[in-house]
Amino acid sequence: MITVLSDDTARLRATVDFVVEQDSESLLPLLLPGLDGPELRALVERCRFAHAALLVFPSHQGELDAVLAECGLSVDAPPQPSVVVRERLAVRHGRAAADLDVGILRPVVPGRDGSPRMVEVFALTVPPGSGLEAIAALERARHDEAHVAFEVPAPDPLVLRGLRACFDRYGAVPDGGGYNPHENGTVFYFAAPATAKAAYRRIELYAPGDHRDQLALHVREFRRLQPAETMLRLLTGAWTTQALNVFAQLRVADAMDTGRAVEAGALAEAVDADADTLTVLLRYLAMLGVVVEDGPGRFRLAPSGALLRGGDADSMRSLALMYGGPFYRSFGALAHTVRTGQVAFEHVFGAHHFDHFAGDPDLAGLFDRSMAASRRMFEPLPAHPVLSAAARAPHGATVVDVAGGNGELLGRVLAVHPGLRGVLVERPHVVEAARQRLDGERCAFVAGDFADVPSGGDVYLLSRILHDWDDDRCREILGHCARAMSADADLLLVERLLPTDSSPSLATAWDLHMRCNVGGRERTADHYARLLRDAGLTLVGHEPLPLEGHVLHARRTDPTPG
Repeated sequence: MITVLSDDTARLRATVDFVVEQDSESLLPLLLPGLDGPELRALVERCRFAHAALLVFPSHQGELDAVLAECGLSVDAPPQPSVVVRERLAVRHGRAAADLDVGILRPVVPGRDGSPRMVEVFALTVPPGSGLEAIAALERARHDEAHVAFEVPAPDPLVLRGLRACFDRYGAVPDGGGYNPHENGTVFYFAAPATAKAAYRRIELYAPGDHRDQLALHVREFRRLQPAETMLRLLTGAWTTQALNVFAQLRVADAMDTGRAVEAGALAEAVDADADTLTVLLRYLAMLGVVVEDGPGRFRLAPSGALLRGGDADSMRSLALMYGGPFYRSFGALAHTVRTGQVAFEHVFGAHHFDHFAGDPDLAGLFDRSMAASRRMFEPLPAHPVLSAAARAPHGATVVDVAGGNGELLGRVLAVHPGLRGVLVERPHVVEAARQRLDGERCAFVAGDFADVPSGGDVYLLSRILHDWDDDRCREILGHCARAMSADADLLLVERLLPTDSSPSLATAWDLHMRCNVGGRERTADHYARLLRDAGLTLVGHEPLPLEGHVLHARRTDPTPG
């Protein structure tokens, strides 16, 4: 009994601390990575963090009372039956629900801001010799019933549909639910996305009242996500890539609005498409949250779909055309890369992708624009301490962006720090495009390659360059930079970092892409540290950036110029 008591007490104490510290605005982005801005504000307005829950296993009521008291929790009412958790346990362990005595207690805990919250304690009574000890052991190890919950104060059908759609859009997967007649409340469970930063893997939306019509839709989606259905969704991923590619090709997003729905027929006329087939495409994209169908055949643009507009500053249209065009073709030969280790793009097109794109001005422009489409990764970079310190230099400082594309990153740095000067090193045709973007009075241009890195810079930038190449070429590139750098110069690398464990990461996906299409690879921080060391540089540290990027800071190992 002592072991059970201490284990449940420790888990309950940790839950209480979590409830006190969190609120909706801080917790939702942890559970749904990528959620920010207007959608985060909309969710905070429509659902509030209500409680965190866990399942404990007292042998009798007195033991449960002792656990609660030891954690400073008090309740006035006896436990209420838990229909939803009892049914879940029965299914999971193959037991009759009637054999499982599961109750709910909801002691109130004040949040850090003073607002009342609860710790939801599910208690499965496990009398000695009852045969339920194995269930308790498994549940303690797996934490299947631990979750965080958000209450929906005004749960009309439109709000519930919108909340469910938003959770789905950010990777939360329906995970069952139920209606509890004892308290007239409806529960919608979700599995948190694999990329969630919170320890809790399950999310509850609690809606007071009877909403079994919405629950039926939610449970139907949950049943669809069983293994066979999940595999079908994975196998049809190529359809999504091409649907987005066609949506971008036809410039459908440019003919739509986020605030007003338009008839599919009018859209078809505007983009020169077949009305019936365009409607089917739009309904497919509506399932993905790219557009919203407000009524039969009437669609408006969702915020994610607006990213595929051509003229917007944050447009990702070029990426859709690149991933659904040349890289889509070369990914069809992924088996060649896996079998041989050779680059599938070269196998399909007969040349390295840089050479292939350079021979086609339209493709070259598309590639450069697609690289700039991830500009959100750069947003915090101008505030990096190295650049801020360079900007404070009394006689000004120079930032050298090596292979800096069309100048997107360098332009951001110069805009934030008017005292800095810039140098862009790029291929001749790219330099000409960059001249149109960058201030010629504050920025010089070097038409060349990595061997032409100029000396005299105070800060050198290599943004998403090294992942294009194998280790030997990376050492060569870093060597050119090291030779150009003075003893006091700094080098900033922007790359995605592979995780050191099996945790999900965009870098893992890009590692496959780089090997198939480019001939490069993603790397861990330690791997980059070794490459830097081989080139006479030392990794000082690294910090996260948006879109799972990182900025790595390096300096010369040898303080004397070489």
